[in-house]
Amino acid sequence: MSNTNRSGRGKNRRNSAASQGQGNASASRQPSQSSRPSTRQQGKEVRPQGASLSAVRPKGRARESAPIEGLPVSKNEETVIDIIGMNHDGEGVGRANGYTLFVQGALPGETVRVRVMKTKKQYGYAKLLEIVKASPDRVSAPCPIYDQCGGCQIQHMSYAGQLAWKRQLVVDNLQRIGKLNVMVEDAETLASNVQDDKEGAEQRVQDDASVGEEKLAERLEQNANKTTELATSEVQMIGSNRIRLRLEGVMNEEDTEQGIRVLPTMGMDEPWRYRNKAQVPIGAAEGGLVGGFYAKGSHRIIDMESCLIQHEHNDEVVAKVKEIGSHFGISAYNEETGRGLLRHVVVKKAFRTGEMMLVLVTNGRDIPYKDEWIGSIREAIPHVASICQNVNKKQTNVIFGDETRVLWGRDVIYDYIGDVQFAISARSFYQVNPVQTEVLYGKTVEYAGLSGKETVIDAYCGIGTISLFLAQHADQVYGVEIVPEAIEDARSNALLNEMRNVKFEVGASEDVIPRWKEQGIEADVIVVDPPRKGCDPRLLDTILEMKPERVVYVSCNPSTLARDLRVLEDGGYRTVEVTPVDMFPHTVHVESVAMLKWKGQD
Repeated sequence: MSNTNRSGRGKNRRNSAASQGQGNASASRQPSQSSRPSTRQQGKEVRPQGASLSAVRPKGRARESAPIEGLPVSKNEETVIDIIGMNHDGEGVGRANGYTLFVQGALPGETVRVRVMKTKKQYGYAKLLEIVKASPDRVSAPCPIYDQCGGCQIQHMSYAGQLAWKRQLVVDNLQRIGKLNVMVEDAETLASNVQDDKEGAEQRVQDDASVGEEKLAERLEQNANKTTELATSEVQMIGSNRIRLRLEGVMNEEDTEQGIRVLPTMGMDEPWRYRNKAQVPIGAAEGGLVGGFYAKGSHRIIDMESCLIQHEHNDEVVAKVKEIGSHFGISAYNEETGRGLLRHVVVKKAFRTGEMMLVLVTNGRDIPYKDEWIGSIREAIPHVASICQNVNKKQTNVIFGDETRVLWGRDVIYDYIGDVQFAISARSFYQVNPVQTEVLYGKTVEYAGLSGKETVIDAYCGIGTISLFLAQHADQVYGVEIVPEAIEDARSNALLNEMRNVKFEVGASEDVIPRWKEQGIEADVIVVDPPRKGCDPRLLDTILEMKPERVVYVSCNPSTLARDLRVLEDGGYRTVEVTPVDMFPHTVHVESVAMLKWKGQD
């Protein structure tokens, strides 16, 4: 496998935010938590080496626009508002005399005192000053640098509340953007569904012989609380949504008893330490190298020793690399001058096999004390199976350059999703949450309804992860992806698993699939897994022309999912069910899988 760029199925595009700690938006937190103690240097803000204050702070005050007349609030005014919802960025939504204000850190159901910071004609932004009445879903974020790091946006919300909100986010987009009818379930049905999830989670915990009695009891209690909270939150939000939609004329009385069934969000039993990849920018401070994540909207490095959504071994490797690099006097890259050597440390962890890969991204090929440095890393981190160097000499914020070479060990590590094995190179795409990836792909296979006789087309197939999952249950699978390197990986992974009933081709889906149809290839199921921008309109037209019995849509963006489902429904499909999947706990991101069936109307 070559070391060229592996983009993946567009989920490299999707996960670009996730790879920096799930996005660069950072929510303001409960004011009383701002004094949370930090450990040692964790949370220390570091300017790029050699940067002056002027490089970090604006040189002058920006010219303020003239105040807008006639608004019920004015800039710097303090007011008390009720938070009635939360937007897709995790900001609380409230109204002051009918004027909408977005408040970072506020949760639905809360009464808060805020200061208006910015106003526009239709809405404004306010700073959270005081929580007058707290939401039952408010919790104390366990991360000591949560207030500074841009990685997680909703750690201050209970996990049950996060799952309920993410489901509602999907529902709102289906109704508001797609103008689609969503089935309204009563409290008893919804509670029953959540209870089934709870019992399944209990059984999984009981099957884990390594879990002690105290931990088991704690998990079961959490699951019990989750059942009650989730059911209550879901029903309250669904009920209010139904009333609003009736008033807006989107739903009628008959529609409220039918439509698309949106299941509760499939969450994690343990929603921490789930990430298998860390990409850490490196800077310099007194005493040596520092590294962590960028503060919101900047390239100021927040130094950190531990990230609660990273696998513990990733933290250990990054810490050791910083320590060893400092010992050997390795310099950190300076964005302003273009000098310095070490730019990023990238760590990949295979959850199933335990193998690890370390990638040093450098501003040049020559590494001082290379043999000594590599020897020290191997001695300190014996479970690392591969040490690679990626050379990036460009003055850019793109992490990887074009050249990658192996310094020690293999050029790949191996991991499994379900029964499918994957080879992971320094730049190949691989889902960052392997536990939930198996859940996501399992739901995709379920919605495909395969009996072993079907022909399936996987559009946006990337490195073939979903294609190979489908190939275990289908007669023939065809995958198409526009990135040549991703197709190279897909073919390699098919050979690795000795799967001969899957074929991959490079090109745009909207060009390749019609050509397959001309060759006599008729799909029973088409699976699409597009980037955040959704499906290309020509691909949607192609699907409507081919009329497969089923379409399975895997989405990382509820708004484009809703838009595309509307097109497919207008073309003769019926959206039967949508399942949100929580791939990135404690962030605002949500994945969904939708099942559509052809209604047989030509």
